[in-house]
Amino acid sequence: MYGLRTPSPAPVRASAEPAPGPSPRSLPCLAVIAVVCVAVQLAFVVPGSGLGWDETVYVSQAGGDTPAAFFSAPRARGISFLVAPVAALTASTAALRIYLALLSAGALVGAFQVWRTLVPCRVLVCAGALFATLWPTLFYGSMAMPNLWCALGALAATGWVARAVLRGAGRAELLGAGAATAVVVLMRPADGMWLALPLLLVTVVRPRMFAAIAVGLLAGAAPWILEAFAHYGGPLTRLHRASEIQGGLGWNLAVDDQAKALEGRTLCRPCTIGWKRPGTTVWWALLPFLAVSGVVAARRAGRSAVILLATGTAVSLAVPYLFLIGYAAPRFLLPAYALLSLPVAECLVRLYDRARRPAGRLTGQWRVVALAAVLTAHLAVQLQVTSRVSASSHSTSADFTAVAAALHRHGIRPPCVISGDQAVPIAYYAGCASRQTAGHDGSITPAGLRDAARRVPTAVLVAGGGPRPSYAPSGPPVFLAETRDAGPYTGYLFAPPDSSPARTRPGP
Repeated sequence: MYGLRTPSPAPVRASAEPAPGPSPRSLPCLAVIAVVCVAVQLAFVVPGSGLGWDETVYVSQAGGDTPAAFFSAPRARGISFLVAPVAALTASTAALRIYLALLSAGALVGAFQVWRTLVPCRVLVCAGALFATLWPTLFYGSMAMPNLWCALGALAATGWVARAVLRGAGRAELLGAGAATAVVVLMRPADGMWLALPLLLVTVVRPRMFAAIAVGLLAGAAPWILEAFAHYGGPLTRLHRASEIQGGLGWNLAVDDQAKALEGRTLCRPCTIGWKRPGTTVWWALLPFLAVSGVVAARRAGRSAVILLATGTAVSLAVPYLFLIGYAAPRFLLPAYALLSLPVAECLVRLYDRARRPAGRLTGQWRVVALAAVLTAHLAVQLQVTSRVSASSHSTSADFTAVAAALHRHGIRPPCVISGDQAVPIAYYAGCASRQTAGHDGSITPAGLRDAARRVPTAVLVAGGGPRPSYAPSGPPVFLAETRDAGPYTGYLFAPPDSSPARTRPGP
C-alpha cells in the first residue's frame, strides 16, 4: 500500500544520493538540538508553572499525599507510570518538570536515531530540529501529558519497521518495534491502534515483525483492558463510555479547529473562537505540500520506501483528530508531526541543494539567505507562541493556587473533599479529594457528598458568579478569590464535621 517494496535496480543517476549507511555524526547533532530544547523549556515553560487539569489527574494516581482524582474511561495509565518515580518522592512541580524535560529530550534523540541508517545525516538532523522546535513539542516536553510520548514512540516504531522491511527483521528490530508500539498504546490506546494499522498492513507478509507489533499492541493495552473489566464491565463498555465523554466519535471535520488552536490554545472545545492570529498557521497550511514534495525528493534519491511509510503512518495518526472528533488540541497531532518531519526535511534539504546551484553565485547566496530567513521566521513564531501559552498556563496555575489557599484559610484542609467548578485541579492544589456529582468525572451522589461532609471538611465551588448548585449546602456563599481566567470564585461550605469541634464555620 505504501510502496514498501525495495525498488528494482535502475541506472544510477549522477544527481542521486547514495543509500545512507550508519551516520555517527547524527548523534551529537541531535544531542545539541535536545539540549537547546531543554534550555528553552527551562527558560519559558518551567519557571512558575503548576500542573494543569489533566496533569493533576495523572500525577495524583502516582502516589504522594494527594488523593487520586477520578480516572475517566478515555484515560490510560502510561503517564502515571512515567511520573511515579518523582511523584512518589516529592510534590515539587519544578522537579517533575525538569525530570520530564530531560527524559523527553533523551527520548527524542533515541527516536530519531532509529532512522540513522535509513536517511542521510543532514535530513535526520533537519527533521529533528523541525519537530523539536514546534511549540507543542517545546510546551509539552516537560508536561505530564501522553501526546509527546506517543509521538516519539510512533516515530521509533515506524523506524524499526522500516529497517526490518528494507534489511530484514533482526532481534533489535523486533524488540524495538514491539516495545515502541507498547509505549504508544500504554500512553493512549487509541493512538496505538491508529499507529498499528499501517504497520501491521506493511508487515502482513513478514510474520515475525507482524507478531512483534501485535504483541506490543496487546502488552501496552493490558492495563487498560484489565481496568475495563474491573470497573466498566469490559472493554466494549469502556469504549462506549469513552466515546460519550469525547462527544461521540464519528464524522467531524476538525481541520479548521486544529488550525485556529495553533495560535496558542491548549484545548479548543468547543472551538468557537475567532481566528485572531492566522500567521501562526502558515507552516501548518504548507505542511501537506512540503510533505508531498519531500516524498518526491526521496523517490529521486532512492528513499521512497521509508519516507512513504513515515508519511502514510502520519496520515493514519492524524485522521481521527482531523475528521472524527468535534474539538481540537494541538498536542493531538504531535505523532503526525514527528513522522511528517522526515518528508519535510527531505524537501528542505533538496531546496537548499538547489539554492546552492543556480547559474550565478550571488543569486545562489541570496536564495540560501531567503530560505534561512523563512526558517528563522518560523522559529520565531514557534517561540512566541510557546511564550504566550506558557504565560497563560502560569496564570491558570496561579488562579488554582489562590483558590486553594483561600479554602485553607476557611478551614478546608486535608483530609477534605471539594466539588463543583474546576474541582479536580483545585482539589489537587489544596490536597483534597475531588468528587463530582455529575458529568465526565461523576463519582459520588449528592447524598454521598453530604455524608462525606459529616466526616471531613467539604466545599462546593462556583466560578464566575454562577448560581448555587442544587446539592450545595443552604448557607451563604463564601468569597474565595478573584481569578484572571474565570472571574470570582465562591464556595459553599458544609458545616464542620462533628469530629472536629475546634473548627468553626467561616462567615461570608
